[in-house]
Amino acid sequence: MARSRLLPDNFTLYLVVTVTLASVFPAQGGFAVALAWVTKVAVSLLFFLHGAKLSRQAIWAGLGHWRLQLAVVTTTFVLFPLLGWALAPVLRPLLTPNLYTGILFLCALPATVQSAIAFVSMARGNVPAAVCAASASTLLGVMLTPLVLGVLLTQTAAMGSPLEAMGRIGVQLLLPFIVGHLMRPLVSGFLQKRVAIMKGVDQGSILLVVYAAFSHAVIAGLWSQLPLTALMGLIGVCAVLLALVLLVTVFASRRLGFGKEDEIAIVFCGSTKSLVSGVPMANVLFTAQVAGAIVLPLMIFHQMQLMVCGVIAQRYARRANSATQAAKSPPMAQVLKP
Repeated sequence: MARSRLLPDNFTLYLVVTVTLASVFPAQGGFAVALAWVTKVAVSLLFFLHGAKLSRQAIWAGLGHWRLQLAVVTTTFVLFPLLGWALAPVLRPLLTPNLYTGILFLCALPATVQSAIAFVSMARGNVPAAVCAASASTLLGVMLTPLVLGVLLTQTAAMGSPLEAMGRIGVQLLLPFIVGHLMRPLVSGFLQKRVAIMKGVDQGSILLVVYAAFSHAVIAGLWSQLPLTALMGLIGVCAVLLALVLLVTVFASRRLGFGKEDEIAIVFCGSTKSLVSGVPMANVLFTAQVAGAIVLPLMIFHQMQLMVCGVIAQRYARRANSATQAAKSPPMAQVLKP
């Protein structure tokens, strides 16, 4: 099982095929214009459906645990950006300027929802709190991601004003999300019976954005301007960043007195970054010419977090199973009693 977690999932393979397709047959001319409109509609539909899926009961169930929620928000929007900023003297020589901007963008993104909750559930952690933390992170990201980027980036010409960026994200992402959530009583039953459609919209919209972003980047000379050393350095940077955040979240959770179930929720909700939110945000925040290079760190980090967190979740689960079995076993004195 652990070995299977180290293999790429199907969606990662789809992403690789999409990037390859964009590299060989990039969208150009009228097709690129039509693709841009289709992509905007698909992304709006994606966030509408995510709003419709969000259960209000899950929100209230997790809001009461404010210390855990604060720990996740701090990790996502403070610790990650601080690491990206503090490691700049090491990162800048290893990466191209756009890749380094992509690392900062990655650090400013909200937590993933589906993967984090799945890992917490697998590890037998606090699932209601994880649902609340991941959902709240997505909503806060609409406001905080542009603001954090505005602080981190010394030159925001590619992104524009953080306030303008918040406005664009609000119209294209947050508004459909809110409308979907308000319409949840009307559409939730329909969506629950059509899980395959939801998954298709989820993955299809991301693949469309990736294809459009990499098409622009390839035409602008992405691969000719990306040395192999920078790509290898990017993989190493993502690995170090993930390892640091995992270590800090585990250590801090224990030092702050959280129980094991809460620790699991903090570790997985705090250390993961959302591809579903990140790719559309990059498409909104950055110019088409640089968006492809900027989402490349996120795509690598996404696969890395799936592999590493999958293994860690299984270790947590085995520990939980051992504790359960020990609790059910009779005391040694009774076993040895004649």
